[in-house]
Amino acid sequence: MKITLTQFLTLDGVSQGPGSGTEDTSDGFGRGGWFVPHLDEVFVQRASEWLDLADGLLLGRRTYQAFARDWPRITDPDDPFTGRMNSLPKYVVSNTLPAGSWRPTTVVRGDPAQAVRELAGRPGRELQVHGSARLGSTLLSAGLVATLRLVVAPVVIGSGRRLFTHPSPATGLRLVRHETTARGLLLLEYRATGAARTGDYQGVTDVR
Repeated sequence: MKITLTQFLTLDGVSQGPGSGTEDTSDGFGRGGWFVPHLDEVFVQRASEWLDLADGLLLGRRTYQAFARDWPRITDPDDPFTGRMNSLPKYVVSNTLPAGSWRPTTVVRGDPAQAVRELAGRPGRELQVHGSARLGSTLLSAGLVATLRLVVAPVVIGSGRRLFTHPSPATGLRLVRHETTARGLLLLEYRATGAARTGDYQGVTDVR
């Protein structure tokens, strides 16, 4: 399966608490819910199309516990995501979670990169990481993320946990798709290309 990472971000790179003020208040974060005002039909359609590609969900412990609490409670028959989110196989990477309550769930233990590398070797389409910024950053650093989907909201909030914060190898990406919604969301899809290229600017003749 191909590892795909999907993240909602502010313009200043914050990924914490996009869905509500109470979603993730760890470390005293109090500015959650910044993504919600920008939701629109185009984004919902694209997100549904992305989820159509999933043969499993790959989650860190924190995100898994929040999803396991919230998704089974959604009873709206018109919600386009609930049935698939609840029925897809879930793999939670954790050495502390004793068992998963959101079925079907497999708790994946050991070194995260090695464990996910083994999962990626199984047949299937996409194994999707949603949220789980710490796990996603670790996997990107390990060269395991094939596709990165970023949904950037037109807001700067100035605090909160960012997607890429810990030291890691510089990673190159190639933009393969982009779209802007009516409410200002920027939908970006990248393919990982290995180590980032660098160079020294000598003048406009370098632009080819």
